[in-house]
Amino acid sequence: MNRILVVDDDPHIREVVQFALDKEGFDTLEAGDGAQALERFATERPDLIVLDITMPELDGTEVCRRIRQTSRTPIIFLSSRDDEIDRVLGLELGGDDYITKPFSPRELVARVKAVLRRLEDAKAPRDEGTAIMQHGRLSLNLDDFTGSWDDTQIVLTLTEFGIIRTLMQRPGKVYSRDDLMSSAYELSRIVSDRTIDSHVRRVRKKFADIGADPVETVHGIGYKLGDC
Repeated sequence: MNRILVVDDDPHIREVVQFALDKEGFDTLEAGDGAQALERFATERPDLIVLDITMPELDGTEVCRRIRQTSRTPIIFLSSRDDEIDRVLGLELGGDDYITKPFSPRELVARVKAVLRRLEDAKAPRDEGTAIMQHGRLSLNLDDFTGSWDDTQIVLTLTEFGIIRTLMQRPGKVYSRDDLMSSAYELSRIVSDRTIDSHVRRVRKKFADIGADPVETVHGIGYKLGDC
């Protein structure tokens, strides 16, 4: 049974989300503010977090930033602002998905299941000898979904890992945004081009921080894996 932490300062929203998730067999926890969310995350270690962005004092973006310092636990943002800038900001912080209020509880449950399915796929047992993908100095560990450049490990979210894995399957091939997200993100029908670019930009920044830049932009088409 997957454990989901639901974080929102509105008790009605928490009740609606918890009811929908409990009905699908999830084990749900709740937090009414950012500080409580961090406490519950540290003690309960949930499998996924549904996180409101706009909360007093410690908001969702700061909660996400702190969690991402130590964990890749999937995060789905909730926000009352249907604003593309907020959407890009949330995903650049390390969120795995984004839903605006008001939302359908059924859609939220579908997104939770999709993210968790990607998590399970990443953890699925693999044949001996296939756990590592290698291309030059870049490698991916398919058992613990981490990446590394030479001997430096790079912490990737599930979506970021899926993007790099897709590019590594055929180095040099140019992948369109749709190609990338249909492989790395199951609900590609709800993802905008700017959201995809946000994920790729975050990946590139992580590599740039260690002096690498394996992902190349092919203007007007998409992305490819360059020389490593």
